[in-house]
Amino acid sequence: MNPTRRRRLLWVLGLVAAAGVATALVATALQRNVAYLYTPSEILRGEAGEHARFRLGGMVAAGSFQRAPGSMDASFRVTDGDAEMPVKYSGILPDLFREKQAVVATGRMQGDVFLAEEILAKHDETYMPKEVADKMGQAHKKHDVAAPGGAEAPR
Repeated sequence: MNPTRRRRLLWVLGLVAAAGVATALVATALQRNVAYLYTPSEILRGEAGEHARFRLGGMVAAGSFQRAPGSMDASFRVTDGDAEMPVKYSGILPDLFREKQAVVATGRMQGDVFLAEEILAKHDETYMPKEVADKMGQAHKKHDVAAPGGAEAPR
């Protein structure tokens, strides 16, 4: 092999190796930042697996919100119609956060309690994240109850 071809081959191999390293770094960074959405019943069935960080979606259960006096610590339960999951959060809650409203919490499990790092509440009367809406619709259909907004569950 002449020196010119050898040099080109080394350059191509070097570029392929650099592209492989860059791809591996990007994939690792994305994997750490991906947070999957699960409902309380999916978590209790073990579908969340061993994900260190994920999103919990559902409705804030009626009568479940509690805040320690003089503290930023809050606790409440998130329900999907089948199961409820206790949630603890320390921080400022969104203005639209309230009971019987859709919520998505990002965090991790500690024992049987979900420790939220971030809380997102719906921003108007008709909005609900698509994943939560789909899963809540399945729960409404399963329990044969009217869906929020006045529409009846399909039979």
